[in-house]
Amino acid sequence: MLTILFDGIAYGMLLFVLAVGLAVTMGLMNFINLAHGAFAMAGGYLTVFAMQKLGVPFLLCLPLSFIVVGAVGALLERTLYRPMYGKTHLDQVMFSIGLAFMAVASVDFIVGSSQQNIVLPDWLRGRTEIGDGVLGMGHYRIFVIAVCVLLAVALQLILSRTRFGSRLRAAVDDPRVASGMGINVNKVFLLTFAVGSGLAGLGGALGAEILGMTPVFPLKYMIYFLIVVAVGGTTSITGPLLAALLLGIADVAGKYYIPKMGAFTVYLLMIIILMWRPQGLFTRKGGR
Repeated sequence: MLTILFDGIAYGMLLFVLAVGLAVTMGLMNFINLAHGAFAMAGGYLTVFAMQKLGVPFLLCLPLSFIVVGAVGALLERTLYRPMYGKTHLDQVMFSIGLAFMAVASVDFIVGSSQQNIVLPDWLRGRTEIGDGVLGMGHYRIFVIAVCVLLAVALQLILSRTRFGSRLRAAVDDPRVASGMGINVNKVFLLTFAVGSGLAGLGGALGAEILGMTPVFPLKYMIYFLIVVAVGGTTSITGPLLAALLLGIADVAGKYYIPKMGAFTVYLLMIIILMWRPQGLFTRKGGR
């Protein structure tokens, strides 16, 4: 039971890192980016390529994935995404999901459809048993939890305690007033989108070993990202974190105890929570 709980927490933490960038773009930028999973896939494939072809150490691949995918996100924000900010949500959905399918087709053509995995360092491949097997903790899952906790704390501090966080909230609440106060709204949105994309790339790098990398990754996990955002709300870090933990624990426990039901427990949990709080678990007053 404790092992299942631990694995669910680790899975939930990984989903949080993968989905938090989508929560930022949807909640803080008011933009629906269904191609978010493509950035995660890019981080995963970059890690696989860097480790297998270039011999780059795994720990170095994590910041590398964040920086490279973040830079790609910044480039796409300037060239493709920015003209879509003023469009309707339907236009944004059609545009971004089209990008996701293009990414899937491109990766399948270039790399192939077989699953790509990575070989972790020896110190991350072990397992610690406590209480004669009562609690089994994989070292890599401990590492994932530690990294995700640090990221959650850092993001919360950045959004709530820094000048950039206050400028971002002002730019979202009223862009024209924020611009009149001297805030460069376009630059704030560019940095926000780049960081959100970089976090997706980092999540893909962390998830390459647990989830595996295939060309359909953006479509396979899109519904999980959307559930995390819908249940947790899009105007805080706490909401998606709690939603991802609930989702991860429910998914792991459901597939272990009721394997025939598959992911039904996740959808049932989502329906119950959204019937209770349609706006999500956490909302920020004044946000859109």
